[in-house]
Amino acid sequence: MEDNYLAKPSGACCLKGSIHEGNPRGSQGTIAEVETYIVPPPEGKANGHVLLYFPDVWGLFNNGLLIMDGFADAGYFVFGLDYFRGDPVWKHRKDRNDTTTDPGFDYEAWKTKHMAFADRVVPGWIEEVKRHYGKPNTKYACVGYCFGAPYVCNELASGTVTAGAFAHPAFLKEHHFFNLKNPLLLSCAEVDHTFDTKSRRRAIDILQEIKVPYQLQLFSGVEHGFALRGNMENPYERHVKEQSMEGIVKWFDFWLSQQETKRV
Repeated sequence: MEDNYLAKPSGACCLKGSIHEGNPRGSQGTIAEVETYIVPPPEGKANGHVLLYFPDVWGLFNNGLLIMDGFADAGYFVFGLDYFRGDPVWKHRKDRNDTTTDPGFDYEAWKTKHMAFADRVVPGWIEEVKRHYGKPNTKYACVGYCFGAPYVCNELASGTVTAGAFAHPAFLKEHHFFNLKNPLLLSCAEVDHTFDTKSRRRAIDILQEIKVPYQLQLFSGVEHGFALRGNMENPYERHVKEQSMEGIVKWFDFWLSQQETKRV
């Protein structure tokens, strides 16, 4: 059977975005020889669960760190790895406020290089997180943005996490959905050439066919990147970004509170 792309590889839309204001409170560490952002929940708010964060092509930039802080504020012990090794895509823009890239930047080669590294290191990184920070009763969730979506699907397919979520995904083929075993939330933009209407509908058809629990968030009037790189001075874009995250938190809270994950 042909394994078609549903969420296409990252494109020009992934280079757009606004930098959000705020001071991240987590710390940088090294896990499985990969730089990792680590942020525990505030004292008295821990729910005992671990959240694995797979970044978009912008890597561990301020917006992503603040998002991770938000998940920690909801009670999760959060870990996000830098599979770009200090080489996120924004470093290849002419400047932070310019959506064009340096003339000599080969975006396709950049994606190929970093995806090969991520494919190799993510499984071992997860095992190290579990070994050093997990306890016998710890449950795990994972969230990915854009480039990070395949790693969410991989963990849901292997059953190493109880529930997962992604926002404005890239690099997903049909097998990523057919192989899922545990619940998935899809947080999507109406205007997204990477994961367009036809592809979203095909993904949902697959999830219904294999009977894995899912939830689709679909926000009108926003584009790829809305959940992480929207303009926070625009009230609607701020609202949508906050609704995406709130929905993901509630999705995790529900499934990780269950005794077991059951197919519907």
